[in-house]
Amino acid sequence: MEEVLLSLGHLPTKQNEKEAWYLNPFANESQASFKINKSLNYWYLFSEGIGGTNTDFMKKYLNASVNEVLVWAENQNFSSFHQQSISNQKAENLSKHYEIIEIKNVQHPALLEYLRERKVGNQTQFLHEIHYRMNDKNYFGIGFKNDSGGYEIRNKYSKICLGKKDISTIKNESNSLRIFEGFFDFLSFKSVENFLGKEPADYLILNSVSMISNIKKSLEAYDNIELYFDNDEAGSRAVEMIKNENQSAEDCRVLYSDFKDLNDWMIHKNPLPERQVKQRRR
Repeated sequence: MEEVLLSLGHLPTKQNEKEAWYLNPFANESQASFKINKSLNYWYLFSEGIGGTNTDFMKKYLNASVNEVLVWAENQNFSSFHQQSISNQKAENLSKHYEIIEIKNVQHPALLEYLRERKVGNQTQFLHEIHYRMNDKNYFGIGFKNDSGGYEIRNKYSKICLGKKDISTIKNESNSLRIFEGFFDFLSFKSVENFLGKEPADYLILNSVSMISNIKKSLEAYDNIELYFDNDEAGSRAVEMIKNENQSAEDCRVLYSDFKDLNDWMIHKNPLPERQVKQRRR
């Protein structure tokens, strides 16, 4: 894996005999969240809660099939590149190299300001302030809990998951369900729910569009399903997958069709009347 990453121009920010840490090779992030276990030659990306072998990495990096990856590898001068297998237990252990130090209500001024910048400063009831230690350093961020007890962590500089990656569900005994790609989209919707004339429903937050394959059974109990995905190719695929199996599902992206996602709409469109904005600030 180190050889592959070097060939792609990625260098470790920190390493020792057992492991190496890199900035996310798949996205722009300022905090190293991509880790290689050198003895297993296995990688784990904390920001997305995913990991795998060298083949898994190149499948994602090149958006290619296994055969296409192996053909690509043959044209490189690697000392070794082959398909690997790894036990689920070892893979799971790789995701636990962190320590949560403290969980409390959101009160740090920097985090409160971050939420205000994202236009969801009035939705702290769904959030925690998480202080944690990882890679021999202490950090803190906004924490949004998932159904497996893990936390999606966000602040101005990082985007990671502590613990097992999973969906988050919030239930109100409703026969209607609203599905969101990320929790900032959910928080944005809650900020304008009354303004849009919507009644509370049940909510499902994927925390990553890759989790969509895990929610099929969760949708069977609902008569009405509203979809609030990103306006990109992955979001469109997700909408199509759900609508193919749920005729009642409604693509609600028309609300923010000119924006990247629901939170981007909130930030730049500022749909709330000025009177309501002032009330939220009090």
